[in-house]
Amino acid sequence: MLRFNRGPLRNLSNYAPRNPEASANAGPLAGIRVLELGQLIAGPFAGQLLGQFGAEILKVEPPNGGDPLRVWRELDADGTSPWFRSIGRNKKSITLDLRKEEGRKIVKKLALDSDVIIENFKPGTLEKWSLGPSDLHPLNPELIFTRVSGYGQTGSWSHRGGYASVCEAESGFRFINGFRDSSTGLLDGPPVRPNISLGDSVAGLHAAFGTVLALLARSQRNAAGQRGGQTVDVSILESMMNLMEGIIPEYDRKGVIRGPSGSSVTGIVPTNAYPTSTPSVYVIIGGNGDSIYTRLMTAIGRPDLTGPKFLHNHHRVTHQQAIEQAISEWTSQRSASEICEIMEEAKVPNGKIMNVEDLMKCEHVEERGMIESVRVGDGDEGWDVRVPGVAPRLEDVAKTRWAGPDLGAHNDEILRGRLQMTAEEIDALRDQGIIG
Repeated sequence: MLRFNRGPLRNLSNYAPRNPEASANAGPLAGIRVLELGQLIAGPFAGQLLGQFGAEILKVEPPNGGDPLRVWRELDADGTSPWFRSIGRNKKSITLDLRKEEGRKIVKKLALDSDVIIENFKPGTLEKWSLGPSDLHPLNPELIFTRVSGYGQTGSWSHRGGYASVCEAESGFRFINGFRDSSTGLLDGPPVRPNISLGDSVAGLHAAFGTVLALLARSQRNAAGQRGGQTVDVSILESMMNLMEGIIPEYDRKGVIRGPSGSSVTGIVPTNAYPTSTPSVYVIIGGNGDSIYTRLMTAIGRPDLTGPKFLHNHHRVTHQQAIEQAISEWTSQRSASEICEIMEEAKVPNGKIMNVEDLMKCEHVEERGMIESVRVGDGDEGWDVRVPGVAPRLEDVAKTRWAGPDLGAHNDEILRGRLQMTAEEIDALRDQGIIG
């Protein structure tokens, strides 16, 4: 039987993280304890970011199989996805069956000395399990609840399942991410989907940012003698809307519905993907700055497309077809390397469209430390997996401490060390299938 002992509230004006033994050199979030209840991408990506900068991330997974992401896409020699080894980095894994009362009691006890809970269940799920803010804030008034869902915790759509693909569509993003029908200005066929779960990752970024803001706000509240806990409500739909630049005010003031623009950008000329002499190889050229544009057209031998009629961007928009055709004719006769060399000489922004192999061989990426090698397993039976570094960069570069752990790898450490449970109590949990 688990017992709860809140103990006396600490002096709120002298609030410290709940893990004061953590080294101050371990990152700006050292000492912050995060209980990650989320699965798949959005919530765990937020946890990955917080963990990279020093927070202690305790990932709660179901005993039967764990986070589904463990077996998504490519699988390694041990049947685990390398993707999970990346997004699960720096985390500790504990298995708990939240469908069972005893599992939920353990989560409550862990919440007593946690700073943050990250979850991305469908709204109402944690409340159904008596693990929502109204259940846990009386036990820990300093707890920050970071909640990621498709549409937020309130509103008429809040009950809907939150899938990134759907939220990307409903945010307006998918509508502008395709090719333009020349007769209508609208989509010519279905929109193009980025081959990643963009909405989930963008929401994860917002969740991590919101969590850090809430931690700062907690310090301010505590200094004023107030309770510091609060809820951070992150919506995939709203996170994607945050990326939509001037689309809403442009429609409000001018009634303009921005449509898709293929590989260019509406109202900015020239910036596009241009063909090379090699089939299926393209380069990006951004020549939309006024002086840059003049250098670009001079470099490709088309000074006839410079002068007063092409001086500023709004002039060039009216001549977009002629400008784009001139650049495409020039690039299509040259290799990508030759184009980029000439553009560099002319000081015109440019770049090859790189795949992942190009990226991992890129000298600049390596010099910046944006590819890390992390060990999985021990000794000769283990292997190294290369994972992307984490931005932003601080003066003390955050390094990955360990790869995503095996399922339940930290069960005994957490249950014995943090919750002071006996071996007999832990064995009983295993026998009941609570921890697997």
